[in-house]
Amino acid sequence: MSASGDGKSLLSHLNYKPETLKFGTSGRRGEVIHLTQLEIYINVSSEIQYLQSLRKSEGGIEVGDDFYYAHDLRPSSTAYVENHRGGLSQAVEKAVMDGGMRPINLGSIPTPALTYFALQNGKGSIMVTGSHIPFDRNGYKLNTSKGELLKKDENPINDAVEITRAKLLSQPFAESIFDQDGMLRDGKSELLSVQPEGRAAYFQRYLEFFKGETLQGLKVLAYQHSAVGRDLLVEILENLGAVVTPAGRSDTFVPIDTEAIDQAQLDTIQELCDKAGGTFDAIVSTDGDSDRPLLLAPEGNKLRFFGGDILGMIVADFLKADSVVVPISTNDAIDRGPLAGVTEPKTKIGSPYVIAGMQNVLSKGRQSVCGWEANGGFLTGSDITRNGNTLTALPTRDAVLPILSALFAARSRQVTLPELFSTLPARFSRAGLLRKFPRATSLKIIAKFSPPDPSIQEIAYATDKITGHDAENSPLSLAESQVKQLDGIRRELQTVFSSKAGFTPISRLNYTDGVRIIFSNGDVAHFRPSGNADELRIYSVADTLERADAVIAEGVREPDGLLRSLASLV
Repeated sequence: MSASGDGKSLLSHLNYKPETLKFGTSGRRGEVIHLTQLEIYINVSSEIQYLQSLRKSEGGIEVGDDFYYAHDLRPSSTAYVENHRGGLSQAVEKAVMDGGMRPINLGSIPTPALTYFALQNGKGSIMVTGSHIPFDRNGYKLNTSKGELLKKDENPINDAVEITRAKLLSQPFAESIFDQDGMLRDGKSELLSVQPEGRAAYFQRYLEFFKGETLQGLKVLAYQHSAVGRDLLVEILENLGAVVTPAGRSDTFVPIDTEAIDQAQLDTIQELCDKAGGTFDAIVSTDGDSDRPLLLAPEGNKLRFFGGDILGMIVADFLKADSVVVPISTNDAIDRGPLAGVTEPKTKIGSPYVIAGMQNVLSKGRQSVCGWEANGGFLTGSDITRNGNTLTALPTRDAVLPILSALFAARSRQVTLPELFSTLPARFSRAGLLRKFPRATSLKIIAKFSPPDPSIQEIAYATDKITGHDAENSPLSLAESQVKQLDGIRRELQTVFSSKAGFTPISRLNYTDGVRIIFSNGDVAHFRPSGNADELRIYSVADTLERADAVIAEGVREPDGLLRSLASLV
C-alpha cells in the first residue's frame, strides 16, 4: 500500500496514520477516531466490487441496481463529530454511487428491517451501526442480495480492500476526493431523502404473521433509550393490542448489551417502572440497532431478566421448529428439553456461523428452520407458517419476533412470563465482560489453554482416561505426549477455576469458540474474546441463578477475579 513517494500523494498529505477497519463477529467495527470517511469509502467500494463479481445465486448485485442503506442513532453515523470524524452514512452513499449503484436511504430503522426489505427486493444493503458496542465506536454491516456475508467472504474482500487502498492512497492529493483529514472534500452533510417503504414493510411483517391474535390488555413498558427501533417497537405492540408505556428515551447514545445486563442497568429499568407508576406484565427493549431483544418481567418484588438463549428456546417451541441451530455459548437447557431432538451441532459464536449452519440443514430438506445467539437475536432460515399466516425467512438477527413470540406464548397458555420460562429445564445462564481488555492478551490466554493440535475440539477427562474428539465429535488417537499436554491444561486451569472459588473438577473442555469448561457438577464457565471490541467475555451456566451469577461476579471481579487471573498467567 505504498504511495508514490513524491510528496504529492494523498497518503503523504494525511495528517494521521490510517488504521485498517477489521471484520468483527458480524460486520466491521472500529473506534470513531479511526473511522475516517476515506476508510469507510475504501472498504465499502471494495465490498460492492466483490458483490458485483458474484453470481445472482451467490448474492451478487448488478451495476445500476438499487442499493439500500440505513443507520442507527449514533451521532457519528450521520453527523460530523469532533476531530473531523463521523459522517459514515455520507461515505457509504458516495461509495455506493461511485460503484455504479443507485443508493436508497431507508433512514433510521432497525438492522433487520433494512435486511428484510432488501432481501424482499433481491438487493444489497448496508447498515451503518456500532450495534451494542461502546459509544466511542461505530461501523457498518454489509448484506448481499441473499443476506449476511459469511466468513468465507471475508478473505477475498480483504484482498480487494488492499488493492483499493493502495490505489486511492497513491493518487495525487490534488486529484483526490479526500482532504488531509481523510474526509470528503465536498463536506456534504445532507443525505438522500428517506424512503419509508423499508420501515412500513417491517411493521406489516408482524401484523400479518400475528393476524387473528391479540395482546389486548397486556401492559408493557418499552425502555426506549437510544435504540433505533424504539418507536417502531411501540407501534407494533400497540397495533397488536398491548397497552404500552414508553420510558427512558435518551438523546445521548446508550450502549445496551443485551447479553450482559448488569445490576446497574436493572436498577435503571426498575426506576423507570417505579416512575411510570404502574404494574407491568413485561418490560421490553432492544440494543442500539434493534436486532437484539431485551425482555424482563416482574417476579415478586424484583424484575427477572430472561437471557437471549433461553428466550430463543421459548420462541423455537412457539414456532414449532423442526431444526434449530445455535452457537456453543447457548444455555445447555436446550439439550435437556423438548428441543434436544431438533438441535443441530453447535456453531462458533456469531450470526454468520449460525446462518451457515441453517443453510446446511436446509439442504437436508428441513422445513421449519431457525436459530439464535445468546444475545437473543433470532434468525429464521426458512418460511414459517402458523395459524395459516406465513412469516417469510429472515436469516439475520431480529429483536421483534422473539419479543412478540414470548408475549403471545404466555398469552396463549394464560400464564405470566416467569411462569412460561419456568417450564424450561432449570438451567440458568449469565454473561459478563471486561472492557478495554487488549485483544492480544485475550488471544494469548486462549492459545495457552488450547491443545497444540487444532483438530482436538473437545477433551473428556475420566478418572483413568483422557480422550480427544474432533469437530464432528469423532474420537481421535492421542499420543502419550498429547495426553500429558491435555492433562497439563486441565491442571493449570484448575489453579484458577479452583475448589476455593467454588468449582468442582473439570470434566470436559470444548474449543468450538474460545475455551468452554464443563465441571463435574454440571457448572459451565466459558471465556472468549469479543469479535467486535477489545473485550474479554465470560459466560456461565448452572443449576441455580445464584450460582450462575456468582461465577460471572467472580469472573469479572477486580483486580484479581477469574479473567484477571487468567491474564496473569500469560
